[in-house]
Amino acid sequence: MVTQYGIKYAVNLITAHFGDLVAKVCECLLRRGPLTLQAIVRSTELTSSQVKNSLLVLIQHNCVQAFILDQTGEHGDGAKQSTQYIALFDNIIQRWRFPKFLTMVSKKLDKQCVELLEGLLQHGRLTLKQMFDRAKSGQNEGDDVVQEAFVKLLNAHFIERCPASEPVLTNPTKEEEAARKRAAKSGKILEVQETLEQRVVEAAMPTEALRFLFATETEPTADGGKDKSNSSSVTPGEKRKHDAIESEAESGDTDEQVVLWRANIDEFIRHLRHKACIENVRARFDDGAVIVFGAMLEATRSAEKKVKTENSVPLSLSSIYEEVIKSEEGRNITFDRVRASLVQLSCPPFVKATNESYSVDFKKIIELAQHEEVESIVLKRYGRDAYRMFRLLSNSGHLLETDKVADATFVEKKETPIILYKLWKDDYLQLEKLQIGVKQTPFQLWKVNKSTLKVHVLDEMFHAAFNLSQRVAFELEQEKELSNVLQDKRVNRLRKRLLLESSQMKLDDAIMLFHDF
Repeated sequence: MVTQYGIKYAVNLITAHFGDLVAKVCECLLRRGPLTLQAIVRSTELTSSQVKNSLLVLIQHNCVQAFILDQTGEHGDGAKQSTQYIALFDNIIQRWRFPKFLTMVSKKLDKQCVELLEGLLQHGRLTLKQMFDRAKSGQNEGDDVVQEAFVKLLNAHFIERCPASEPVLTNPTKEEEAARKRAAKSGKILEVQETLEQRVVEAAMPTEALRFLFATETEPTADGGKDKSNSSSVTPGEKRKHDAIESEAESGDTDEQVVLWRANIDEFIRHLRHKACIENVRARFDDGAVIVFGAMLEATRSAEKKVKTENSVPLSLSSIYEEVIKSEEGRNITFDRVRASLVQLSCPPFVKATNESYSVDFKKIIELAQHEEVESIVLKRYGRDAYRMFRLLSNSGHLLETDKVADATFVEKKETPIILYKLWKDDYLQLEKLQIGVKQTPFQLWKVNKSTLKVHVLDEMFHAAFNLSQRVAFELEQEKELSNVLQDKRVNRLRKRLLLESSQMKLDDAIMLFHDF
């Protein structure tokens, strides 16, 4: 979902990292969708050279993807191909989370892995040789140490091969076009645009056999030559995957066999999603249930093909117990305790049981967390009476008239319409009027539209994140100007900035809940 304040927030990030010129090109793509080079030049009124250089920067840092749109003529004309560029909104907003990604790797792997990943996050895309050179320039590390760290990151799927430079995207089928028109009529234009972004990303993605394959014969060695004497794969099926590489190389998908690598954002978001789910379970159940739930996530993580997976793959009770006892705290848990924890986790249905198999219901967990987040916002902003009304309407799932809302929530009937109007005015409720008689006052019916409310709340969060980032930038400027002022004043400024940055981190967790999870 790309909201209006989401675009402002993304453009602000690009401005802070790459300057106004690159941000202008990026904003043009975010607001207008995929465009050719000539169309971007016309829209931005920049020179062709400026636009090209800006696009190169954005592509290097995985913020824009080029693709070829294959347009076949309607009357049997030959295919018309044009290179277009699309801004990757999801990748852009991840740039603020780079410190979270580095912290995650520092906890799971070692310092050398953190330094390699830091280089990829800083430069966007690098060859293995460039990573080696960067690591050795920082400290006297040998090729073997750097390669070992690289393989650790690859085994953990924290890095991946870069996508194709210009994948070919065909026109949507008649069914897709019909679905697009229906979505446009129902006001879901932003979701359609997101679908196009996903189609482009999917078309550019390397095959699963290649995405995490490390074959040293395809990489330059530290002295610039090619090492054809050794090859290694970090995943099973070496022969099949080497064949896949050869076939792609023959078809021109690899450029002189120089492979570019980048951070795998999906894997980091998947880990953060799992962490959020565990915290949600921890708030409701005992430590035993949390350990069992965490073991299920660990056992099924590699089988997840996309971040927003609704259900994990099913596991047998024996498989779950086998994963539980791999951890030190899990060895204190008996088989029967695991079974009892799974029963606990089934209400609310965080874990679903089917034919002696158990799977994690991610969709239910995330929806419940989103619902609680919105209720928390209503409580803080509008008070307890409004919170009770909102919760009643949200749980009922259908239209309720004003008097029934007042009776069910024990709120004065004079106050009820005032509070409901506040919520409706701020787009937290939907109002419908029912006219029965010509002379009678129409009934006012209220409900919560969860799909539109989710978009509205996310846009509010992006608005707050945009304002916070502007304020933090202002505080940083003030700190520079006050460098010669008394120590006490500088300390107060620093405390204020750290508090703002802490608020940014918490707000970003909420944004991930509604946008990424």
